[in-house]
Amino acid sequence: MSLLMAAKSTSLLSSNPSISARTGQNPRAVRSASYPTVRMQSRVHRLIEKQGAVLIPGVYDALSAAIVQQTGFSAALISGYALSAVTLGKPDFGLITPPEMAATARAVCAAAPNIPIIADADTGGGNALNVQRTIKDLIAAGAAGCFLEDQAWPKRCGHMRGKEVIPAEEHAAKIASARDAIGDSDFFLIARTDARALSAKTGLSDAIDRANLYMEAGADASFVEAPRDDDELKEIGQRTKGYRVCNMLEGGRTPLHTPDELKEMGFHLIAHPLTSLYASTRALVDVLKILKEKGTTKDHLEKMITFEEFNSLVNLESWYELETKYSNLRNALGETKP
Repeated sequence: MSLLMAAKSTSLLSSNPSISARTGQNPRAVRSASYPTVRMQSRVHRLIEKQGAVLIPGVYDALSAAIVQQTGFSAALISGYALSAVTLGKPDFGLITPPEMAATARAVCAAAPNIPIIADADTGGGNALNVQRTIKDLIAAGAAGCFLEDQAWPKRCGHMRGKEVIPAEEHAAKIASARDAIGDSDFFLIARTDARALSAKTGLSDAIDRANLYMEAGADASFVEAPRDDDELKEIGQRTKGYRVCNMLEGGRTPLHTPDELKEMGFHLIAHPLTSLYASTRALVDVLKILKEKGTTKDHLEKMITFEEFNSLVNLESWYELETKYSNLRNALGETKP
């Protein structure tokens, strides 16, 4: 950690004796004042221990979440970038609010109840107090974790230009606040830093220092956004503490790798936040172009799922069965009515 970073962190601790007392011998730690050092394992923790590297596709609504679950993935994440696109038709430029993300999380978790869903909490909605409401709303919606990033507001996609970050100790306090809000809930907290993009010379080192500080503050995993090449990926894997997240964004700054390759570099959660969005958008653009030009899709039905396949995907038959069950019950009750 740089001398400047250490000085900032120590200043924060000295102004809050309760935090300093909780963290004992480590003057740089900013752990939550009330949450114990030993925490209950979440579903995401158990997945990492079981699989080593967990592949996590992005979703943006109930249908995409249901498809991810039925395909056999063991977890999914709600991308703020994707949600901004499908909800507003606009870029990831800080336009989605925490309540909108919580509402989407509620629908997504209901549609894919068998797998943990990690939400994108962006910057948490404001300061450390706003973060607590955001975390509690996501927990109430059924989410199993979230990303909480250190960008200045309005934030933007981690692979876009023009980003800024808040002071490291300010975000560490937000992480500690989130840890308190989580309590003993089954919730996995990922601390993201976007500091890599700010300087070609010192950005990576600063991002690694920040990631480690955020882990000391109470995060379950760290996420250094947008490393530029394999050397940077390996350095992150070697120098950051605890569990690590890597983002695989098609067309982004980070080279694409398989989960096994990234596991070898030291990563545990492999996120593909935009694969489903980009694939579905490509299909929609292509088939609508055909429809506009030809006026029919009769010669291009292979580009679409069939009526029967879609009905199977949304479990139509189970709804017919329920309808029959309660219709029979209603009729039986009518027959026995005096």
